[in-house]
Amino acid sequence: MRVAAFTGFDGPESVDIETRDDPEARANEAVVEVEACSINRHDLWIVEGDAAMVEHDELPFVSGLDVAGTVRAVSNEVATAGAANGNDGVAPGHRVLLCPNETCGVCRYCREGPENLCERFGLFHGGLAERALVPADRLLALPDSVSATTAAALPTAYMTAYHMLRRAAVTAGDLVFVPGATGGVGVAAIQLVGVLGAHSIGTTTSSEKATRLRELGADRVIESGDTGSIAGEVEGIGEPDAVINHLGGEFTRMGLDLMRRGGRMVICGRTAGGVSEIDVAPFFLSHQHVVGSTMGTQDDLEWLIDLVTEDAFEPPVDGTYALDETDRAFADMQRRDAFGKLVVEP
Repeated sequence: MRVAAFTGFDGPESVDIETRDDPEARANEAVVEVEACSINRHDLWIVEGDAAMVEHDELPFVSGLDVAGTVRAVSNEVATAGAANGNDGVAPGHRVLLCPNETCGVCRYCREGPENLCERFGLFHGGLAERALVPADRLLALPDSVSATTAAALPTAYMTAYHMLRRAAVTAGDLVFVPGATGGVGVAAIQLVGVLGAHSIGTTTSSEKATRLRELGADRVIESGDTGSIAGEVEGIGEPDAVINHLGGEFTRMGLDLMRRGGRMVICGRTAGGVSEIDVAPFFLSHQHVVGSTMGTQDDLEWLIDLVTEDAFEPPVDGTYALDETDRAFADMQRRDAFGKLVVEP
């Protein structure tokens, strides 16, 4: 089979097509014929050398978290378990979507939940290939009405956004501020805020992307990247009940300054900087909440599949690429021109 492998940490030019042996399912595994795998900034950080999880001695490395496709083969254990339960469980021919969470299953957080608190939490890699070897118990059934390309857009971006909204306790009527609303998590948050019946404020530096955000349902869009200008416009709209912060850096303090008393900020990223400074007194005197969030749960992803099946929303896909165009997909992501997801279709 062919894979798109990272052979170095010099950016998109380090992505090469290689040939490897087909994987074989062992223990509780399944082999999936990959029809679509979206890419994320997580993958880009790895190939740019900005992720400590991959060392030089692990190269060539195949990334790709968000796998959708058809089951090609399962291990004897998976087939036997399905028969014992009176069904075929995960079986060859099934259309599936992978939840990319990797957990130990035995720590107190796995026992008590949610699973993304696992002490050894990690992420699946290996989807940028014609076939992927995956844990069978992380596969979710994909209805025929949902394309593999649409499904592959869901796991990382939409699981993350939905779990953040849950952690922020967003309900109908709330005002939710999403700075940097045109990346994967930002777009997902804008759409899901609407699904929850809340109201959104999104920001972008592009007039074209501002139009796209409004088309997706953003209630208010601010065209600026300057925190001072953004803050002034948000103050004219109202005090947000929640801030979905995937940027970090200076946007953290700005969000805290804008939130209402008792407001909730959820942080999942550091695109704008890994260090944020805040004024401590206004933070605790206003009873504000700041919490972290990583990915989501398998139940979150199952709920998202149901929503897409019911046409509650459709994730925008900005571009699709053949496997041998994976380097171009990362180059497009690096330029930050895309709106929505970029999907490789092996």
